[in-house]
Amino acid sequence: MSQLPAPGTYNVDPMHSQVGFVARHLVASKVRGNFTEFEGAVVIGDTPETSSVTATVQAASITTNNEQRDGHLKSPDFLDLENHPTLTFVSTSVTPSGKEDHFDLTGDLTIRGVTKQVTFDLEYLGTGPHMMEGMTVAGFEASVEIDRRDFNVNFDGALENGSLVVSNKITLTLEIEAAK
Repeated sequence: MSQLPAPGTYNVDPMHSQVGFVARHLVASKVRGNFTEFEGAVVIGDTPETSSVTATVQAASITTNNEQRDGHLKSPDFLDLENHPTLTFVSTSVTPSGKEDHFDLTGDLTIRGVTKQVTFDLEYLGTGPHMMEGMTVAGFEASVEIDRRDFNVNFDGALENGSLVVSNKITLTLEIEAAK
């Protein structure tokens, strides 16, 4: 049976967390990136079903360590930063997945103003004392694969042979340290 941290609200510590993504480029390689500005809360209830997660990510904080590519990702071809400055997630359910310390974290993901239900594979990593006396930290990792076209991210660059410049499937990854 999967365990949970002690009930309460755990605020995401952005200095010790990461919100990332992976996309295939030209079929041959993977481009990894992350967002450097985000906030969120994990509310642990007495059971997984009474727990919840919320998060907001600033689209302008996207980085892939390539200024030209980052600029393109902020453009209307991808995130359309000017019209959609944030990405959000609001959970609708948390349920044990049957695998120890793993949960199905289902919720509404909003990108470019389009909201779709997604289910992250969430792993609870454990809890421990915080460096500040009287506080506790909890660790989580989660991932989900989405189709970017479901969120109106429709850039369709293709090569002469029909290969996509950027894959339609994007893996979102979360590595979260949250403090209570």
